[in-house]
Amino acid sequence: HNSPTFLFVYGLNKLSSESGTDLFGYVGIEAVLDQMRSKTMKAGFEFNIMVVGQSGLGKSTLVNTLFKSKVSRKSCTPNYEEKISKTVKLHTVSHVIEEKGVKMKLTVIDTPGFGDQINNENCWEPILKYVNEQYEKYLREELHVNRKRRIPDSRVHCCIYFLPATGHRLRPIDVEFLKRLGKIVSIVPIIAKADTLTIEERQEFKERIRQDLAANGIHVYPQKEYDEDPEERILNDRIRESIPFAVVGTDKEHQVNGNKVLGRKTKWGIIEVENVAHCEFANLRDLLIRSHLQDLKDVTHNIHYETYRVRRLNESNMDFSELGLSTWLLENGTADKWESESHL
Repeated sequence: HNSPTFLFVYGLNKLSSESGTDLFGYVGIEAVLDQMRSKTMKAGFEFNIMVVGQSGLGKSTLVNTLFKSKVSRKSCTPNYEEKISKTVKLHTVSHVIEEKGVKMKLTVIDTPGFGDQINNENCWEPILKYVNEQYEKYLREELHVNRKRRIPDSRVHCCIYFLPATGHRLRPIDVEFLKRLGKIVSIVPIIAKADTLTIEERQEFKERIRQDLAANGIHVYPQKEYDEDPEERILNDRIRESIPFAVVGTDKEHQVNGNKVLGRKTKWGIIEVENVAHCEFANLRDLLIRSHLQDLKDVTHNIHYETYRVRRLNESNMDFSELGLSTWLLENGTADKWESESHL
């Protein structure tokens, strides 16, 4: 390896990596961003959001307000009748939303019946089961010998947990749910219908909730340990300081100083949903869509799904024969290699 050409290239690479690269002329590496953009524009992307909370907290309204369209189950079901479900059921509704040429397949997972019973013991079980089922589905698709070029993604990227604006503390049901689900999905807790609290009450309530989360070892999104660089840490620290967001949702518009604004009209004035002086809806929307949507998907894939995948592949009962893999692996002499890799 001591040929002059090798030494020259090696020296050039060393120089480039140390000095931050002075190219001799324009190469066009940045064009890869345009290529990625046009591919994403063509293919579109998926985002799956789950809403959890007892009935009457404005879950459907908030989802509609977030995406400025009728995307909730309630809005999409003709002759929808509000009945309190005897058990926790899960309903999914999917839509394709398009804005400036970018297509997003949005799936909203609703959990009617959660927290509405006299005895709410284990009411988080069906939700836990659903989240894990989606990981299992994705894992099975990934393990097929002939994989799809693009595996359909039904994994839950974000769970918005609605806390009633009681002004007290987290209830036992909240603690249990957040503890269990916080380990397998990214949770963003919010105070629903926050216009029922005064500004002082709101601040005190938020502070108490943060104390309760810390005391119970509950981690909500964005977690400190996943911050990638100091810049991200500064942004995420600001978010962590204001979680849970105190929000108000509405899909009704009103005139304020000649402008149309989304708001809730009361006898004493209009609560403007998108005005940060009135509520923190804009902060929630920015987090979920404008600044952290891709990060929510990355955390789901690289952390929550990865944890599930490693656990499943390490379980001796992950039966590869179901997938038609075992015979193929043995014939190709790769069973030992597979075994060792699955224990990494």
